[in-house]
Amino acid sequence: MWNQIKTVLLLGSLSGIVLAAGYFFGGQMGLTIALVLAVGMNFGMFFFSHKMVLAMYKAKPASKSEYPKLYKFVHEIAQEMKLPMPKIFIVPTQTPNAFATGPSPKKAVVACTQGILELLDDRELKGVLAHEMAHIQNRDMLVMTVASTLAAVISYLANFAQFAAIFGGSRDRDSGNMLAVLALAILTPIIAMILQLAISRSREFLADEKGAKAVKDSEGLASALLKLEAGCKARPLRGNSTTSSLFIVTPFTVTGLQAFFSTHPRTNDRVVKLRAMKF
Repeated sequence: MWNQIKTVLLLGSLSGIVLAAGYFFGGQMGLTIALVLAVGMNFGMFFFSHKMVLAMYKAKPASKSEYPKLYKFVHEIAQEMKLPMPKIFIVPTQTPNAFATGPSPKKAVVACTQGILELLDDRELKGVLAHEMAHIQNRDMLVMTVASTLAAVISYLANFAQFAAIFGGSRDRDSGNMLAVLALAILTPIIAMILQLAISRSREFLADEKGAKAVKDSEGLASALLKLEAGCKARPLRGNSTTSSLFIVTPFTVTGLQAFFSTHPRTNDRVVKLRAMKF
């Protein structure tokens, strides 16, 4: 429940920043532009981004005859969660990972890499699949699309404000507020990104909890997360880092400050929470 409440509060804060930034940097017109951009980008990303991600990672539909165990697990979890059977895809990479995507439960996709199928035992794989199905049940694709779009709009407005302030287009320049505009233009995208990352982390904790409850086993997922983190460090994925939030663990190499701005909670924190669960 707390993760759900936290998501609502964070999304509300992010939306407030969009509207405030639009009004501050462009008045009523800026506010209108921010709203139009948010709606337009949300629509496009929500309905088409899952196809782009599958194409980006060369994912192919999984054959039921070739992957009977995978189909069996997903079908059992879908029944337990009262969800439609999602489409199943295989990503041809040895980086061990998985993700769920799609605009609705009826059009959902669960994708597993070849590496995760070779690394995990049945109990661990079922825990991972339950986590991904929990994302579908929680409609996290919609939640993160909204968060990402709002953050993108804020960045757009901030870049516009910086350009206007530097090159004389800002209506605030003559009133001596150019430095304030520049400062806000720099700070607002950072604040927006921090809120977006906080939303992503809260949704991961929530999917861990719901997934473990669905299969009545938290140790399988806890063990899988530790294996996956080590596996991704040994064989990081090559791809667009903006897709990191889709995966069950961060699939890319993360160093230095990047760890602070991670889309995922620390794996050890997730494991501790899972192992504290009682059934």
